Amino acid sequence: MWSPENPYRPFCSERCKLADLGSWLNGDYRLPVSDADRGPPADDE
Repeated sequence: MWSPENPYRPFCSERCKLADLGSWLNGDYRLPVSDADRGPPADDE
């Protein structure tokens, strides 16, 4: 599975690679962000 000869590395197959990509695109994987991490609101004036 972790062989350098594996063209889908770090995934075990193309199917797993595409499933992971689909999960990212669907928003299934998200990084938690709190209001404190965002900083003060931008002044649009």
